[in-house]
Amino acid sequence: MAKKIAILGSGSWGTALAILAARNGCQALLWGHNAEHVEILARDKQNRRYLPGIVFPENLAVTTELAEVAAFSDILLVCVPSHAFKTILAQIKPYLADNVQIAWATKGFNPDGGSLLHEIVADIFSAQTPAAIISGPSFAREVAADLPTAITIASSQPGFARQLADILHSAHFRTYTSTDIIGVEVGGAVKNVLAIAAGIADGLSLGANTRAALITRGLTEIIRLGLQLGGKQDTFMGLAGLGDLILTCTDNQSRNRRLGLALGQGKGIAVAMQEIGQEVEGVSAAKETFSLAQKYGIDMPITEQTYKVLYESLDPLTAVENLLARELKPE
Repeated sequence: MAKKIAILGSGSWGTALAILAARNGCQALLWGHNAEHVEILARDKQNRRYLPGIVFPENLAVTTELAEVAAFSDILLVCVPSHAFKTILAQIKPYLADNVQIAWATKGFNPDGGSLLHEIVADIFSAQTPAAIISGPSFAREVAADLPTAITIASSQPGFARQLADILHSAHFRTYTSTDIIGVEVGGAVKNVLAIAAGIADGLSLGANTRAALITRGLTEIIRLGLQLGGKQDTFMGLAGLGDLILTCTDNQSRNRRLGLALGQGKGIAVAMQEIGQEVEGVSAAKETFSLAQKYGIDMPITEQTYKVLYESLDPLTAVENLLARELKPE
């Protein structure tokens, strides 16, 4: 019997993972909250808005009904934006059986207090609920186009991580497993903030040297916060840390980088967000990351300056000058 998996969130990443699972022989059910959009997906057999030209496999269905999702599979893969993560889990909980297993490809913190997403799962369900995060250097369009990709699946329950790895692994999609759910979560959230910073620098035409410095020192900031929250050093040097950071800081498929580019070129945040037309997770992540840095007394200067550009109307060039004016110290 074919394995079943339900995917919550019909944006680019949720759609890409649903296509991947279906191609791998699973029965996949993709849920979206917008009835009109889901109706179009069902009619067109593709997501023209986010992944035009990628036709759905026959074993990929779509729905707007959470009850149908819950009845379909005991494995949920959540791909909604971080601000909707807690809400969607609370909404679907009444329909779920006790043996539900929850994974997510959402990257970010809970905007209400800055908690990690696995903490939300434990709070809404229980600490014993099988939970896993999927993260790593992966653009949705490239996954949907079946281009080679490698990601990490982290869970405190290794058996669940292996189960997900088996569902998603293919000839062109390599899955690694980890038990460091905290490290993978922190890497996936903070790299979006740093991608905005790298985009700002490139929008200001500051060159490749600046970009490389931002990525390198940005990784240090991820490690500082990640270790404080309980992550493991090795995780930040792997796919879900350095790998994802490099990807989002250097390629214009990254919405966070594109937002930074627009800001560096003098556009306002509202205009830039409208042009991108999709969720830019780094905006909310900047606020939560900066708050966590202050809470724990962690030095995160790139994050701080990015936060001030986004939330205090600091001029992007001034933000760069502030970084360069910092006191000299050993690396």
